[in-house]
Amino acid sequence: MQYRQMGKWGARVSCFGLGSYLTIGYTVDDETSRNMIRKAYDAGINYFDTANAYARGQGEIALGRCLADLPRSDLFVLTKVWAPMGAGPNDSGLSAKHIREQCEASLRRLRMDYVDVYMCHRPDPATPLEETVRAMEDLIRAGKVLYWGVSEWPAPLLVQANALARELGARPLAVSQPRYNLLYRYPEQLLFPTTAEQGLGNVVFSPLAHGMLTGKYRPGEEPPPGSRAADDRQNAVIRKMYWNEANKAKAEQLGRIAAELGVTAAEVALAWCLANPHVTSVILGTTSVTQLEQNLQAAELTLSADVLARLDALFPAPESVPQA
Repeated sequence: MQYRQMGKWGARVSCFGLGSYLTIGYTVDDETSRNMIRKAYDAGINYFDTANAYARGQGEIALGRCLADLPRSDLFVLTKVWAPMGAGPNDSGLSAKHIREQCEASLRRLRMDYVDVYMCHRPDPATPLEETVRAMEDLIRAGKVLYWGVSEWPAPLLVQANALARELGARPLAVSQPRYNLLYRYPEQLLFPTTAEQGLGNVVFSPLAHGMLTGKYRPGEEPPPGSRAADDRQNAVIRKMYWNEANKAKAEQLGRIAAELGVTAAEVALAWCLANPHVTSVILGTTSVTQLEQNLQAAELTLSADVLARLDALFPAPESVPQA
């Protein structure tokens, strides 16, 4: 397993992390979850990613239960705050109240005294940025959080948050978590250069585009039974962002490139993410030990300049970043 420095910060995390979105504590049973986590740990993964909103806390509960027997010092655990966790007026967002209360709740669910990274899951325009920065600093000073970060924040807001942190004498951001894959290359435009300038690491999610880049979805065909795209509990993102004939055709061509290399399409897609020097870690969303073992093989796959050029031609980088 490769370990990479988290931006300019001292923590080193495995190049692959194990995530729990739509899997652990939700669609994957306890025994499989435990076996996957143990396999990940034995393979050298130290980074485990979750959020309070995953299955309304069940993701954290299941992850905490499975990690309880492992040495805490060996683990690098990230969880998140922002999403609604109740019907009350203060049960969502990035207010000091919600951040503090949800951090305490996440620690209870995870069975931990602290988390390595506490992450703002999305921006909250209704809360002053100063309030959020101070709330994170308070948790750090209380020993409940070591680093803080953000997911899917626009690059200018990262710069603003760090400037405000410096002004307040608070800890700046340490890590960003963007969506990144061959079908979604927008972070290359502005986010990655900004995180490099600001000293942030990047732990990227959805490297397989919710399964679209695995080759399981064929042009002109409906999704096979048992796949994510066929499951109404978890197919909202793939159906909204990736589900079209053009992407299915590109994924089929990706499979041909992978076959030439003697590997799977998923391995090529994951290795492509790892090849970007701005990427600290790639979050895997596996549903079985077998799938995890296959994905881990991508850590040993080095893509040649010729293959990278072919992938660039097949999945060209966008010319502009979509505006929110």
